[in-house]
Amino acid sequence: MAPLSSSPAAARKVFPPRRRPSPPSPHRKFRSMEDIMRTAKYAVTERDDYSRVVCSKCGSGEDSDEILLCDRCDDGYHMLCLRPIVVRVPIGSWYCPSCSRNRPVKRFSQTKVIDFFRIQKCANSSAEKCTSPQDTRKRRRRSGSLVLHKKRRRRILPFSPTEDPARRLEQMGSLASALTALRMEFSDQLTYMQGMTPRSANQAEFENGGMQVLSKEDTETLEQCRTMYKRGECPPLLVVFDSCEGYTVEADGPIKDMTLIAEYTGDVDYIVNRENDDCDSMMTLLLAKDPSKSLVICPDKRGNIARFINGINNHTPDGRKKQNLKCVRYNVNGECQVLLVATRDIAKGERLYYDYNGYEHEYPTHHFV
Repeated sequence: MAPLSSSPAAARKVFPPRRRPSPPSPHRKFRSMEDIMRTAKYAVTERDDYSRVVCSKCGSGEDSDEILLCDRCDDGYHMLCLRPIVVRVPIGSWYCPSCSRNRPVKRFSQTKVIDFFRIQKCANSSAEKCTSPQDTRKRRRRSGSLVLHKKRRRRILPFSPTEDPARRLEQMGSLASALTALRMEFSDQLTYMQGMTPRSANQAEFENGGMQVLSKEDTETLEQCRTMYKRGECPPLLVVFDSCEGYTVEADGPIKDMTLIAEYTGDVDYIVNRENDDCDSMMTLLLAKDPSKSLVICPDKRGNIARFINGINNHTPDGRKKQNLKCVRYNVNGECQVLLVATRDIAKGERLYYDYNGYEHEYPTHHFV
């Protein structure tokens, strides 16, 4: 499953002339030498007009129309020199890696986190007391000898949330901060907006060659995880900011192999409507026999933690070693869904990576970290 993106070389010019204070009046009297020097410095900046900007990474001033200027320090960077590569001109303010480290991150109080994710409050504080009898029956049904379990097909496991409720709120707060920084809304399901794709278009039967059906047991696991999310019980994950990779996700506790990490959510749209969209986070949802019916997930306005889990460069052995998740499309009750599942045991502090070039091999991931 590959995100869809156009070539980074198609970027437009990104540094229009900066707004500067009005030049001093010719009749102004200077009071000191410092005043004169400040005026002289201003005059030099106006004459340059950013025509001599060079990339702070490679030192070259070539391809000036692909250089991003930091809105804080005015340093320039080629979009291809940044890691991860910037594939389109950022909307709003942009900060270089150095300034991003010192950029203040909005923090959420416990009350705001609960409101942000619309967590359903339980009468009892204990998570076990909030568990429905139906969940209990599911757990009993799944419990069995390891010998019998090994003989069967490998099942998807529900995630184990952190036991400390305060720590869970910190985990969800890190996600809320990242979503807010990108001006996104939280959504734990696929959304169908007016003018994009109706829900009736998401039919697994349209998939070219057919789509694997999620088993009854795994569907129950998916529903159990959705219920836990609504109660504020999330996987042990933290969204952190890295100067090289940007927002990324790391494990805040041990995660077992075959654990369901997240559903890939966002707005559903037709691929033909996004052919010229160079967003690097779109995910293939449906590849139909009729290309006009193929769908993608666009998490640029609405999404969840899957938006911040990084893909890997699967063109190198080192890149493949990083992979600890797989991205799989399933037929869930007749509709297409994309799930991220652990492919091995993941230790606390380990960052999460999935192979976003696992399906469409022509995607140029060798440009990415």
